[in-house]
Amino acid sequence: MMTLKLAGLQDDTPVKLTVELPAEVHRDLIRYGAVLSDVEGRPFTPAQLIGPMLSRFMATDRTFTNAKAGRP
Repeated sequence: MMTLKLAGLQDDTPVKLTVELPAEVHRDLIRYGAVLSDVEGRPFTPAQLIGPMLSRFMATDRTFTNAKAGRP
C-alpha cells in the first residue's frame, strides 16, 4: 500500500483565499488528489490539498519553526 505525506486529512473550516497557480502545479494537485482519493477512499479537490500541503511544508522548515518559537 502507498503512503502519502497527506494521509489522514482532518476536516476543518477553511478560510477563503484567491490565488493563481501555474498550470503545471494545478495539474499536479489534481493528480495528487486522485492518488490520495484512491488511498483515503474519498475525493479531494486541489483546494482541499493546498492548506495541508503548506502546513506540512512550514512544519518541516527548521528555520521557520525556530523563528516561530522565538529561537535564533
